[in-house]
Amino acid sequence: MDRLFFTIACAFGFVGVALGAFAAHALKAHLSPGQLATFEVGVRYQLIHALALLAVAWAATRWPGKRVHAAGWLFVIGTLLFAGSLYALSLTGLRGLGMVTPIGGVALLAGWVCLLWAPWR
Repeated sequence: MDRLFFTIACAFGFVGVALGAFAAHALKAHLSPGQLATFEVGVRYQLIHALALLAVAWAATRWPGKRVHAAGWLFVIGTLLFAGSLYALSLTGLRGLGMVTPIGGVALLAGWVCLLWAPWR
């Protein structure tokens, strides 16, 4: 499981940097300042949770168990829902996509709680 979360973390980091550069250079001329800010929030949270997944990969070697695995999957799902919905919202303007964002945010929060509890069995 530690290799899987490490691999996903690296992929999230790579894609986050690529999307950040894409937004700064290619999207800047096509999105409103508000849409660009929304996109950048998605990038920021994706990159933060790429690092969080690296912590999960490390924690899985130190304190293996259900809490660490739950934290990892909650970070993966939360990042996809939170950042993904912000990307889609900013690029399409479909406001209904914003309803997915809080679900992703709750998953990210739950991931942090699981990671907090991981060393305390």
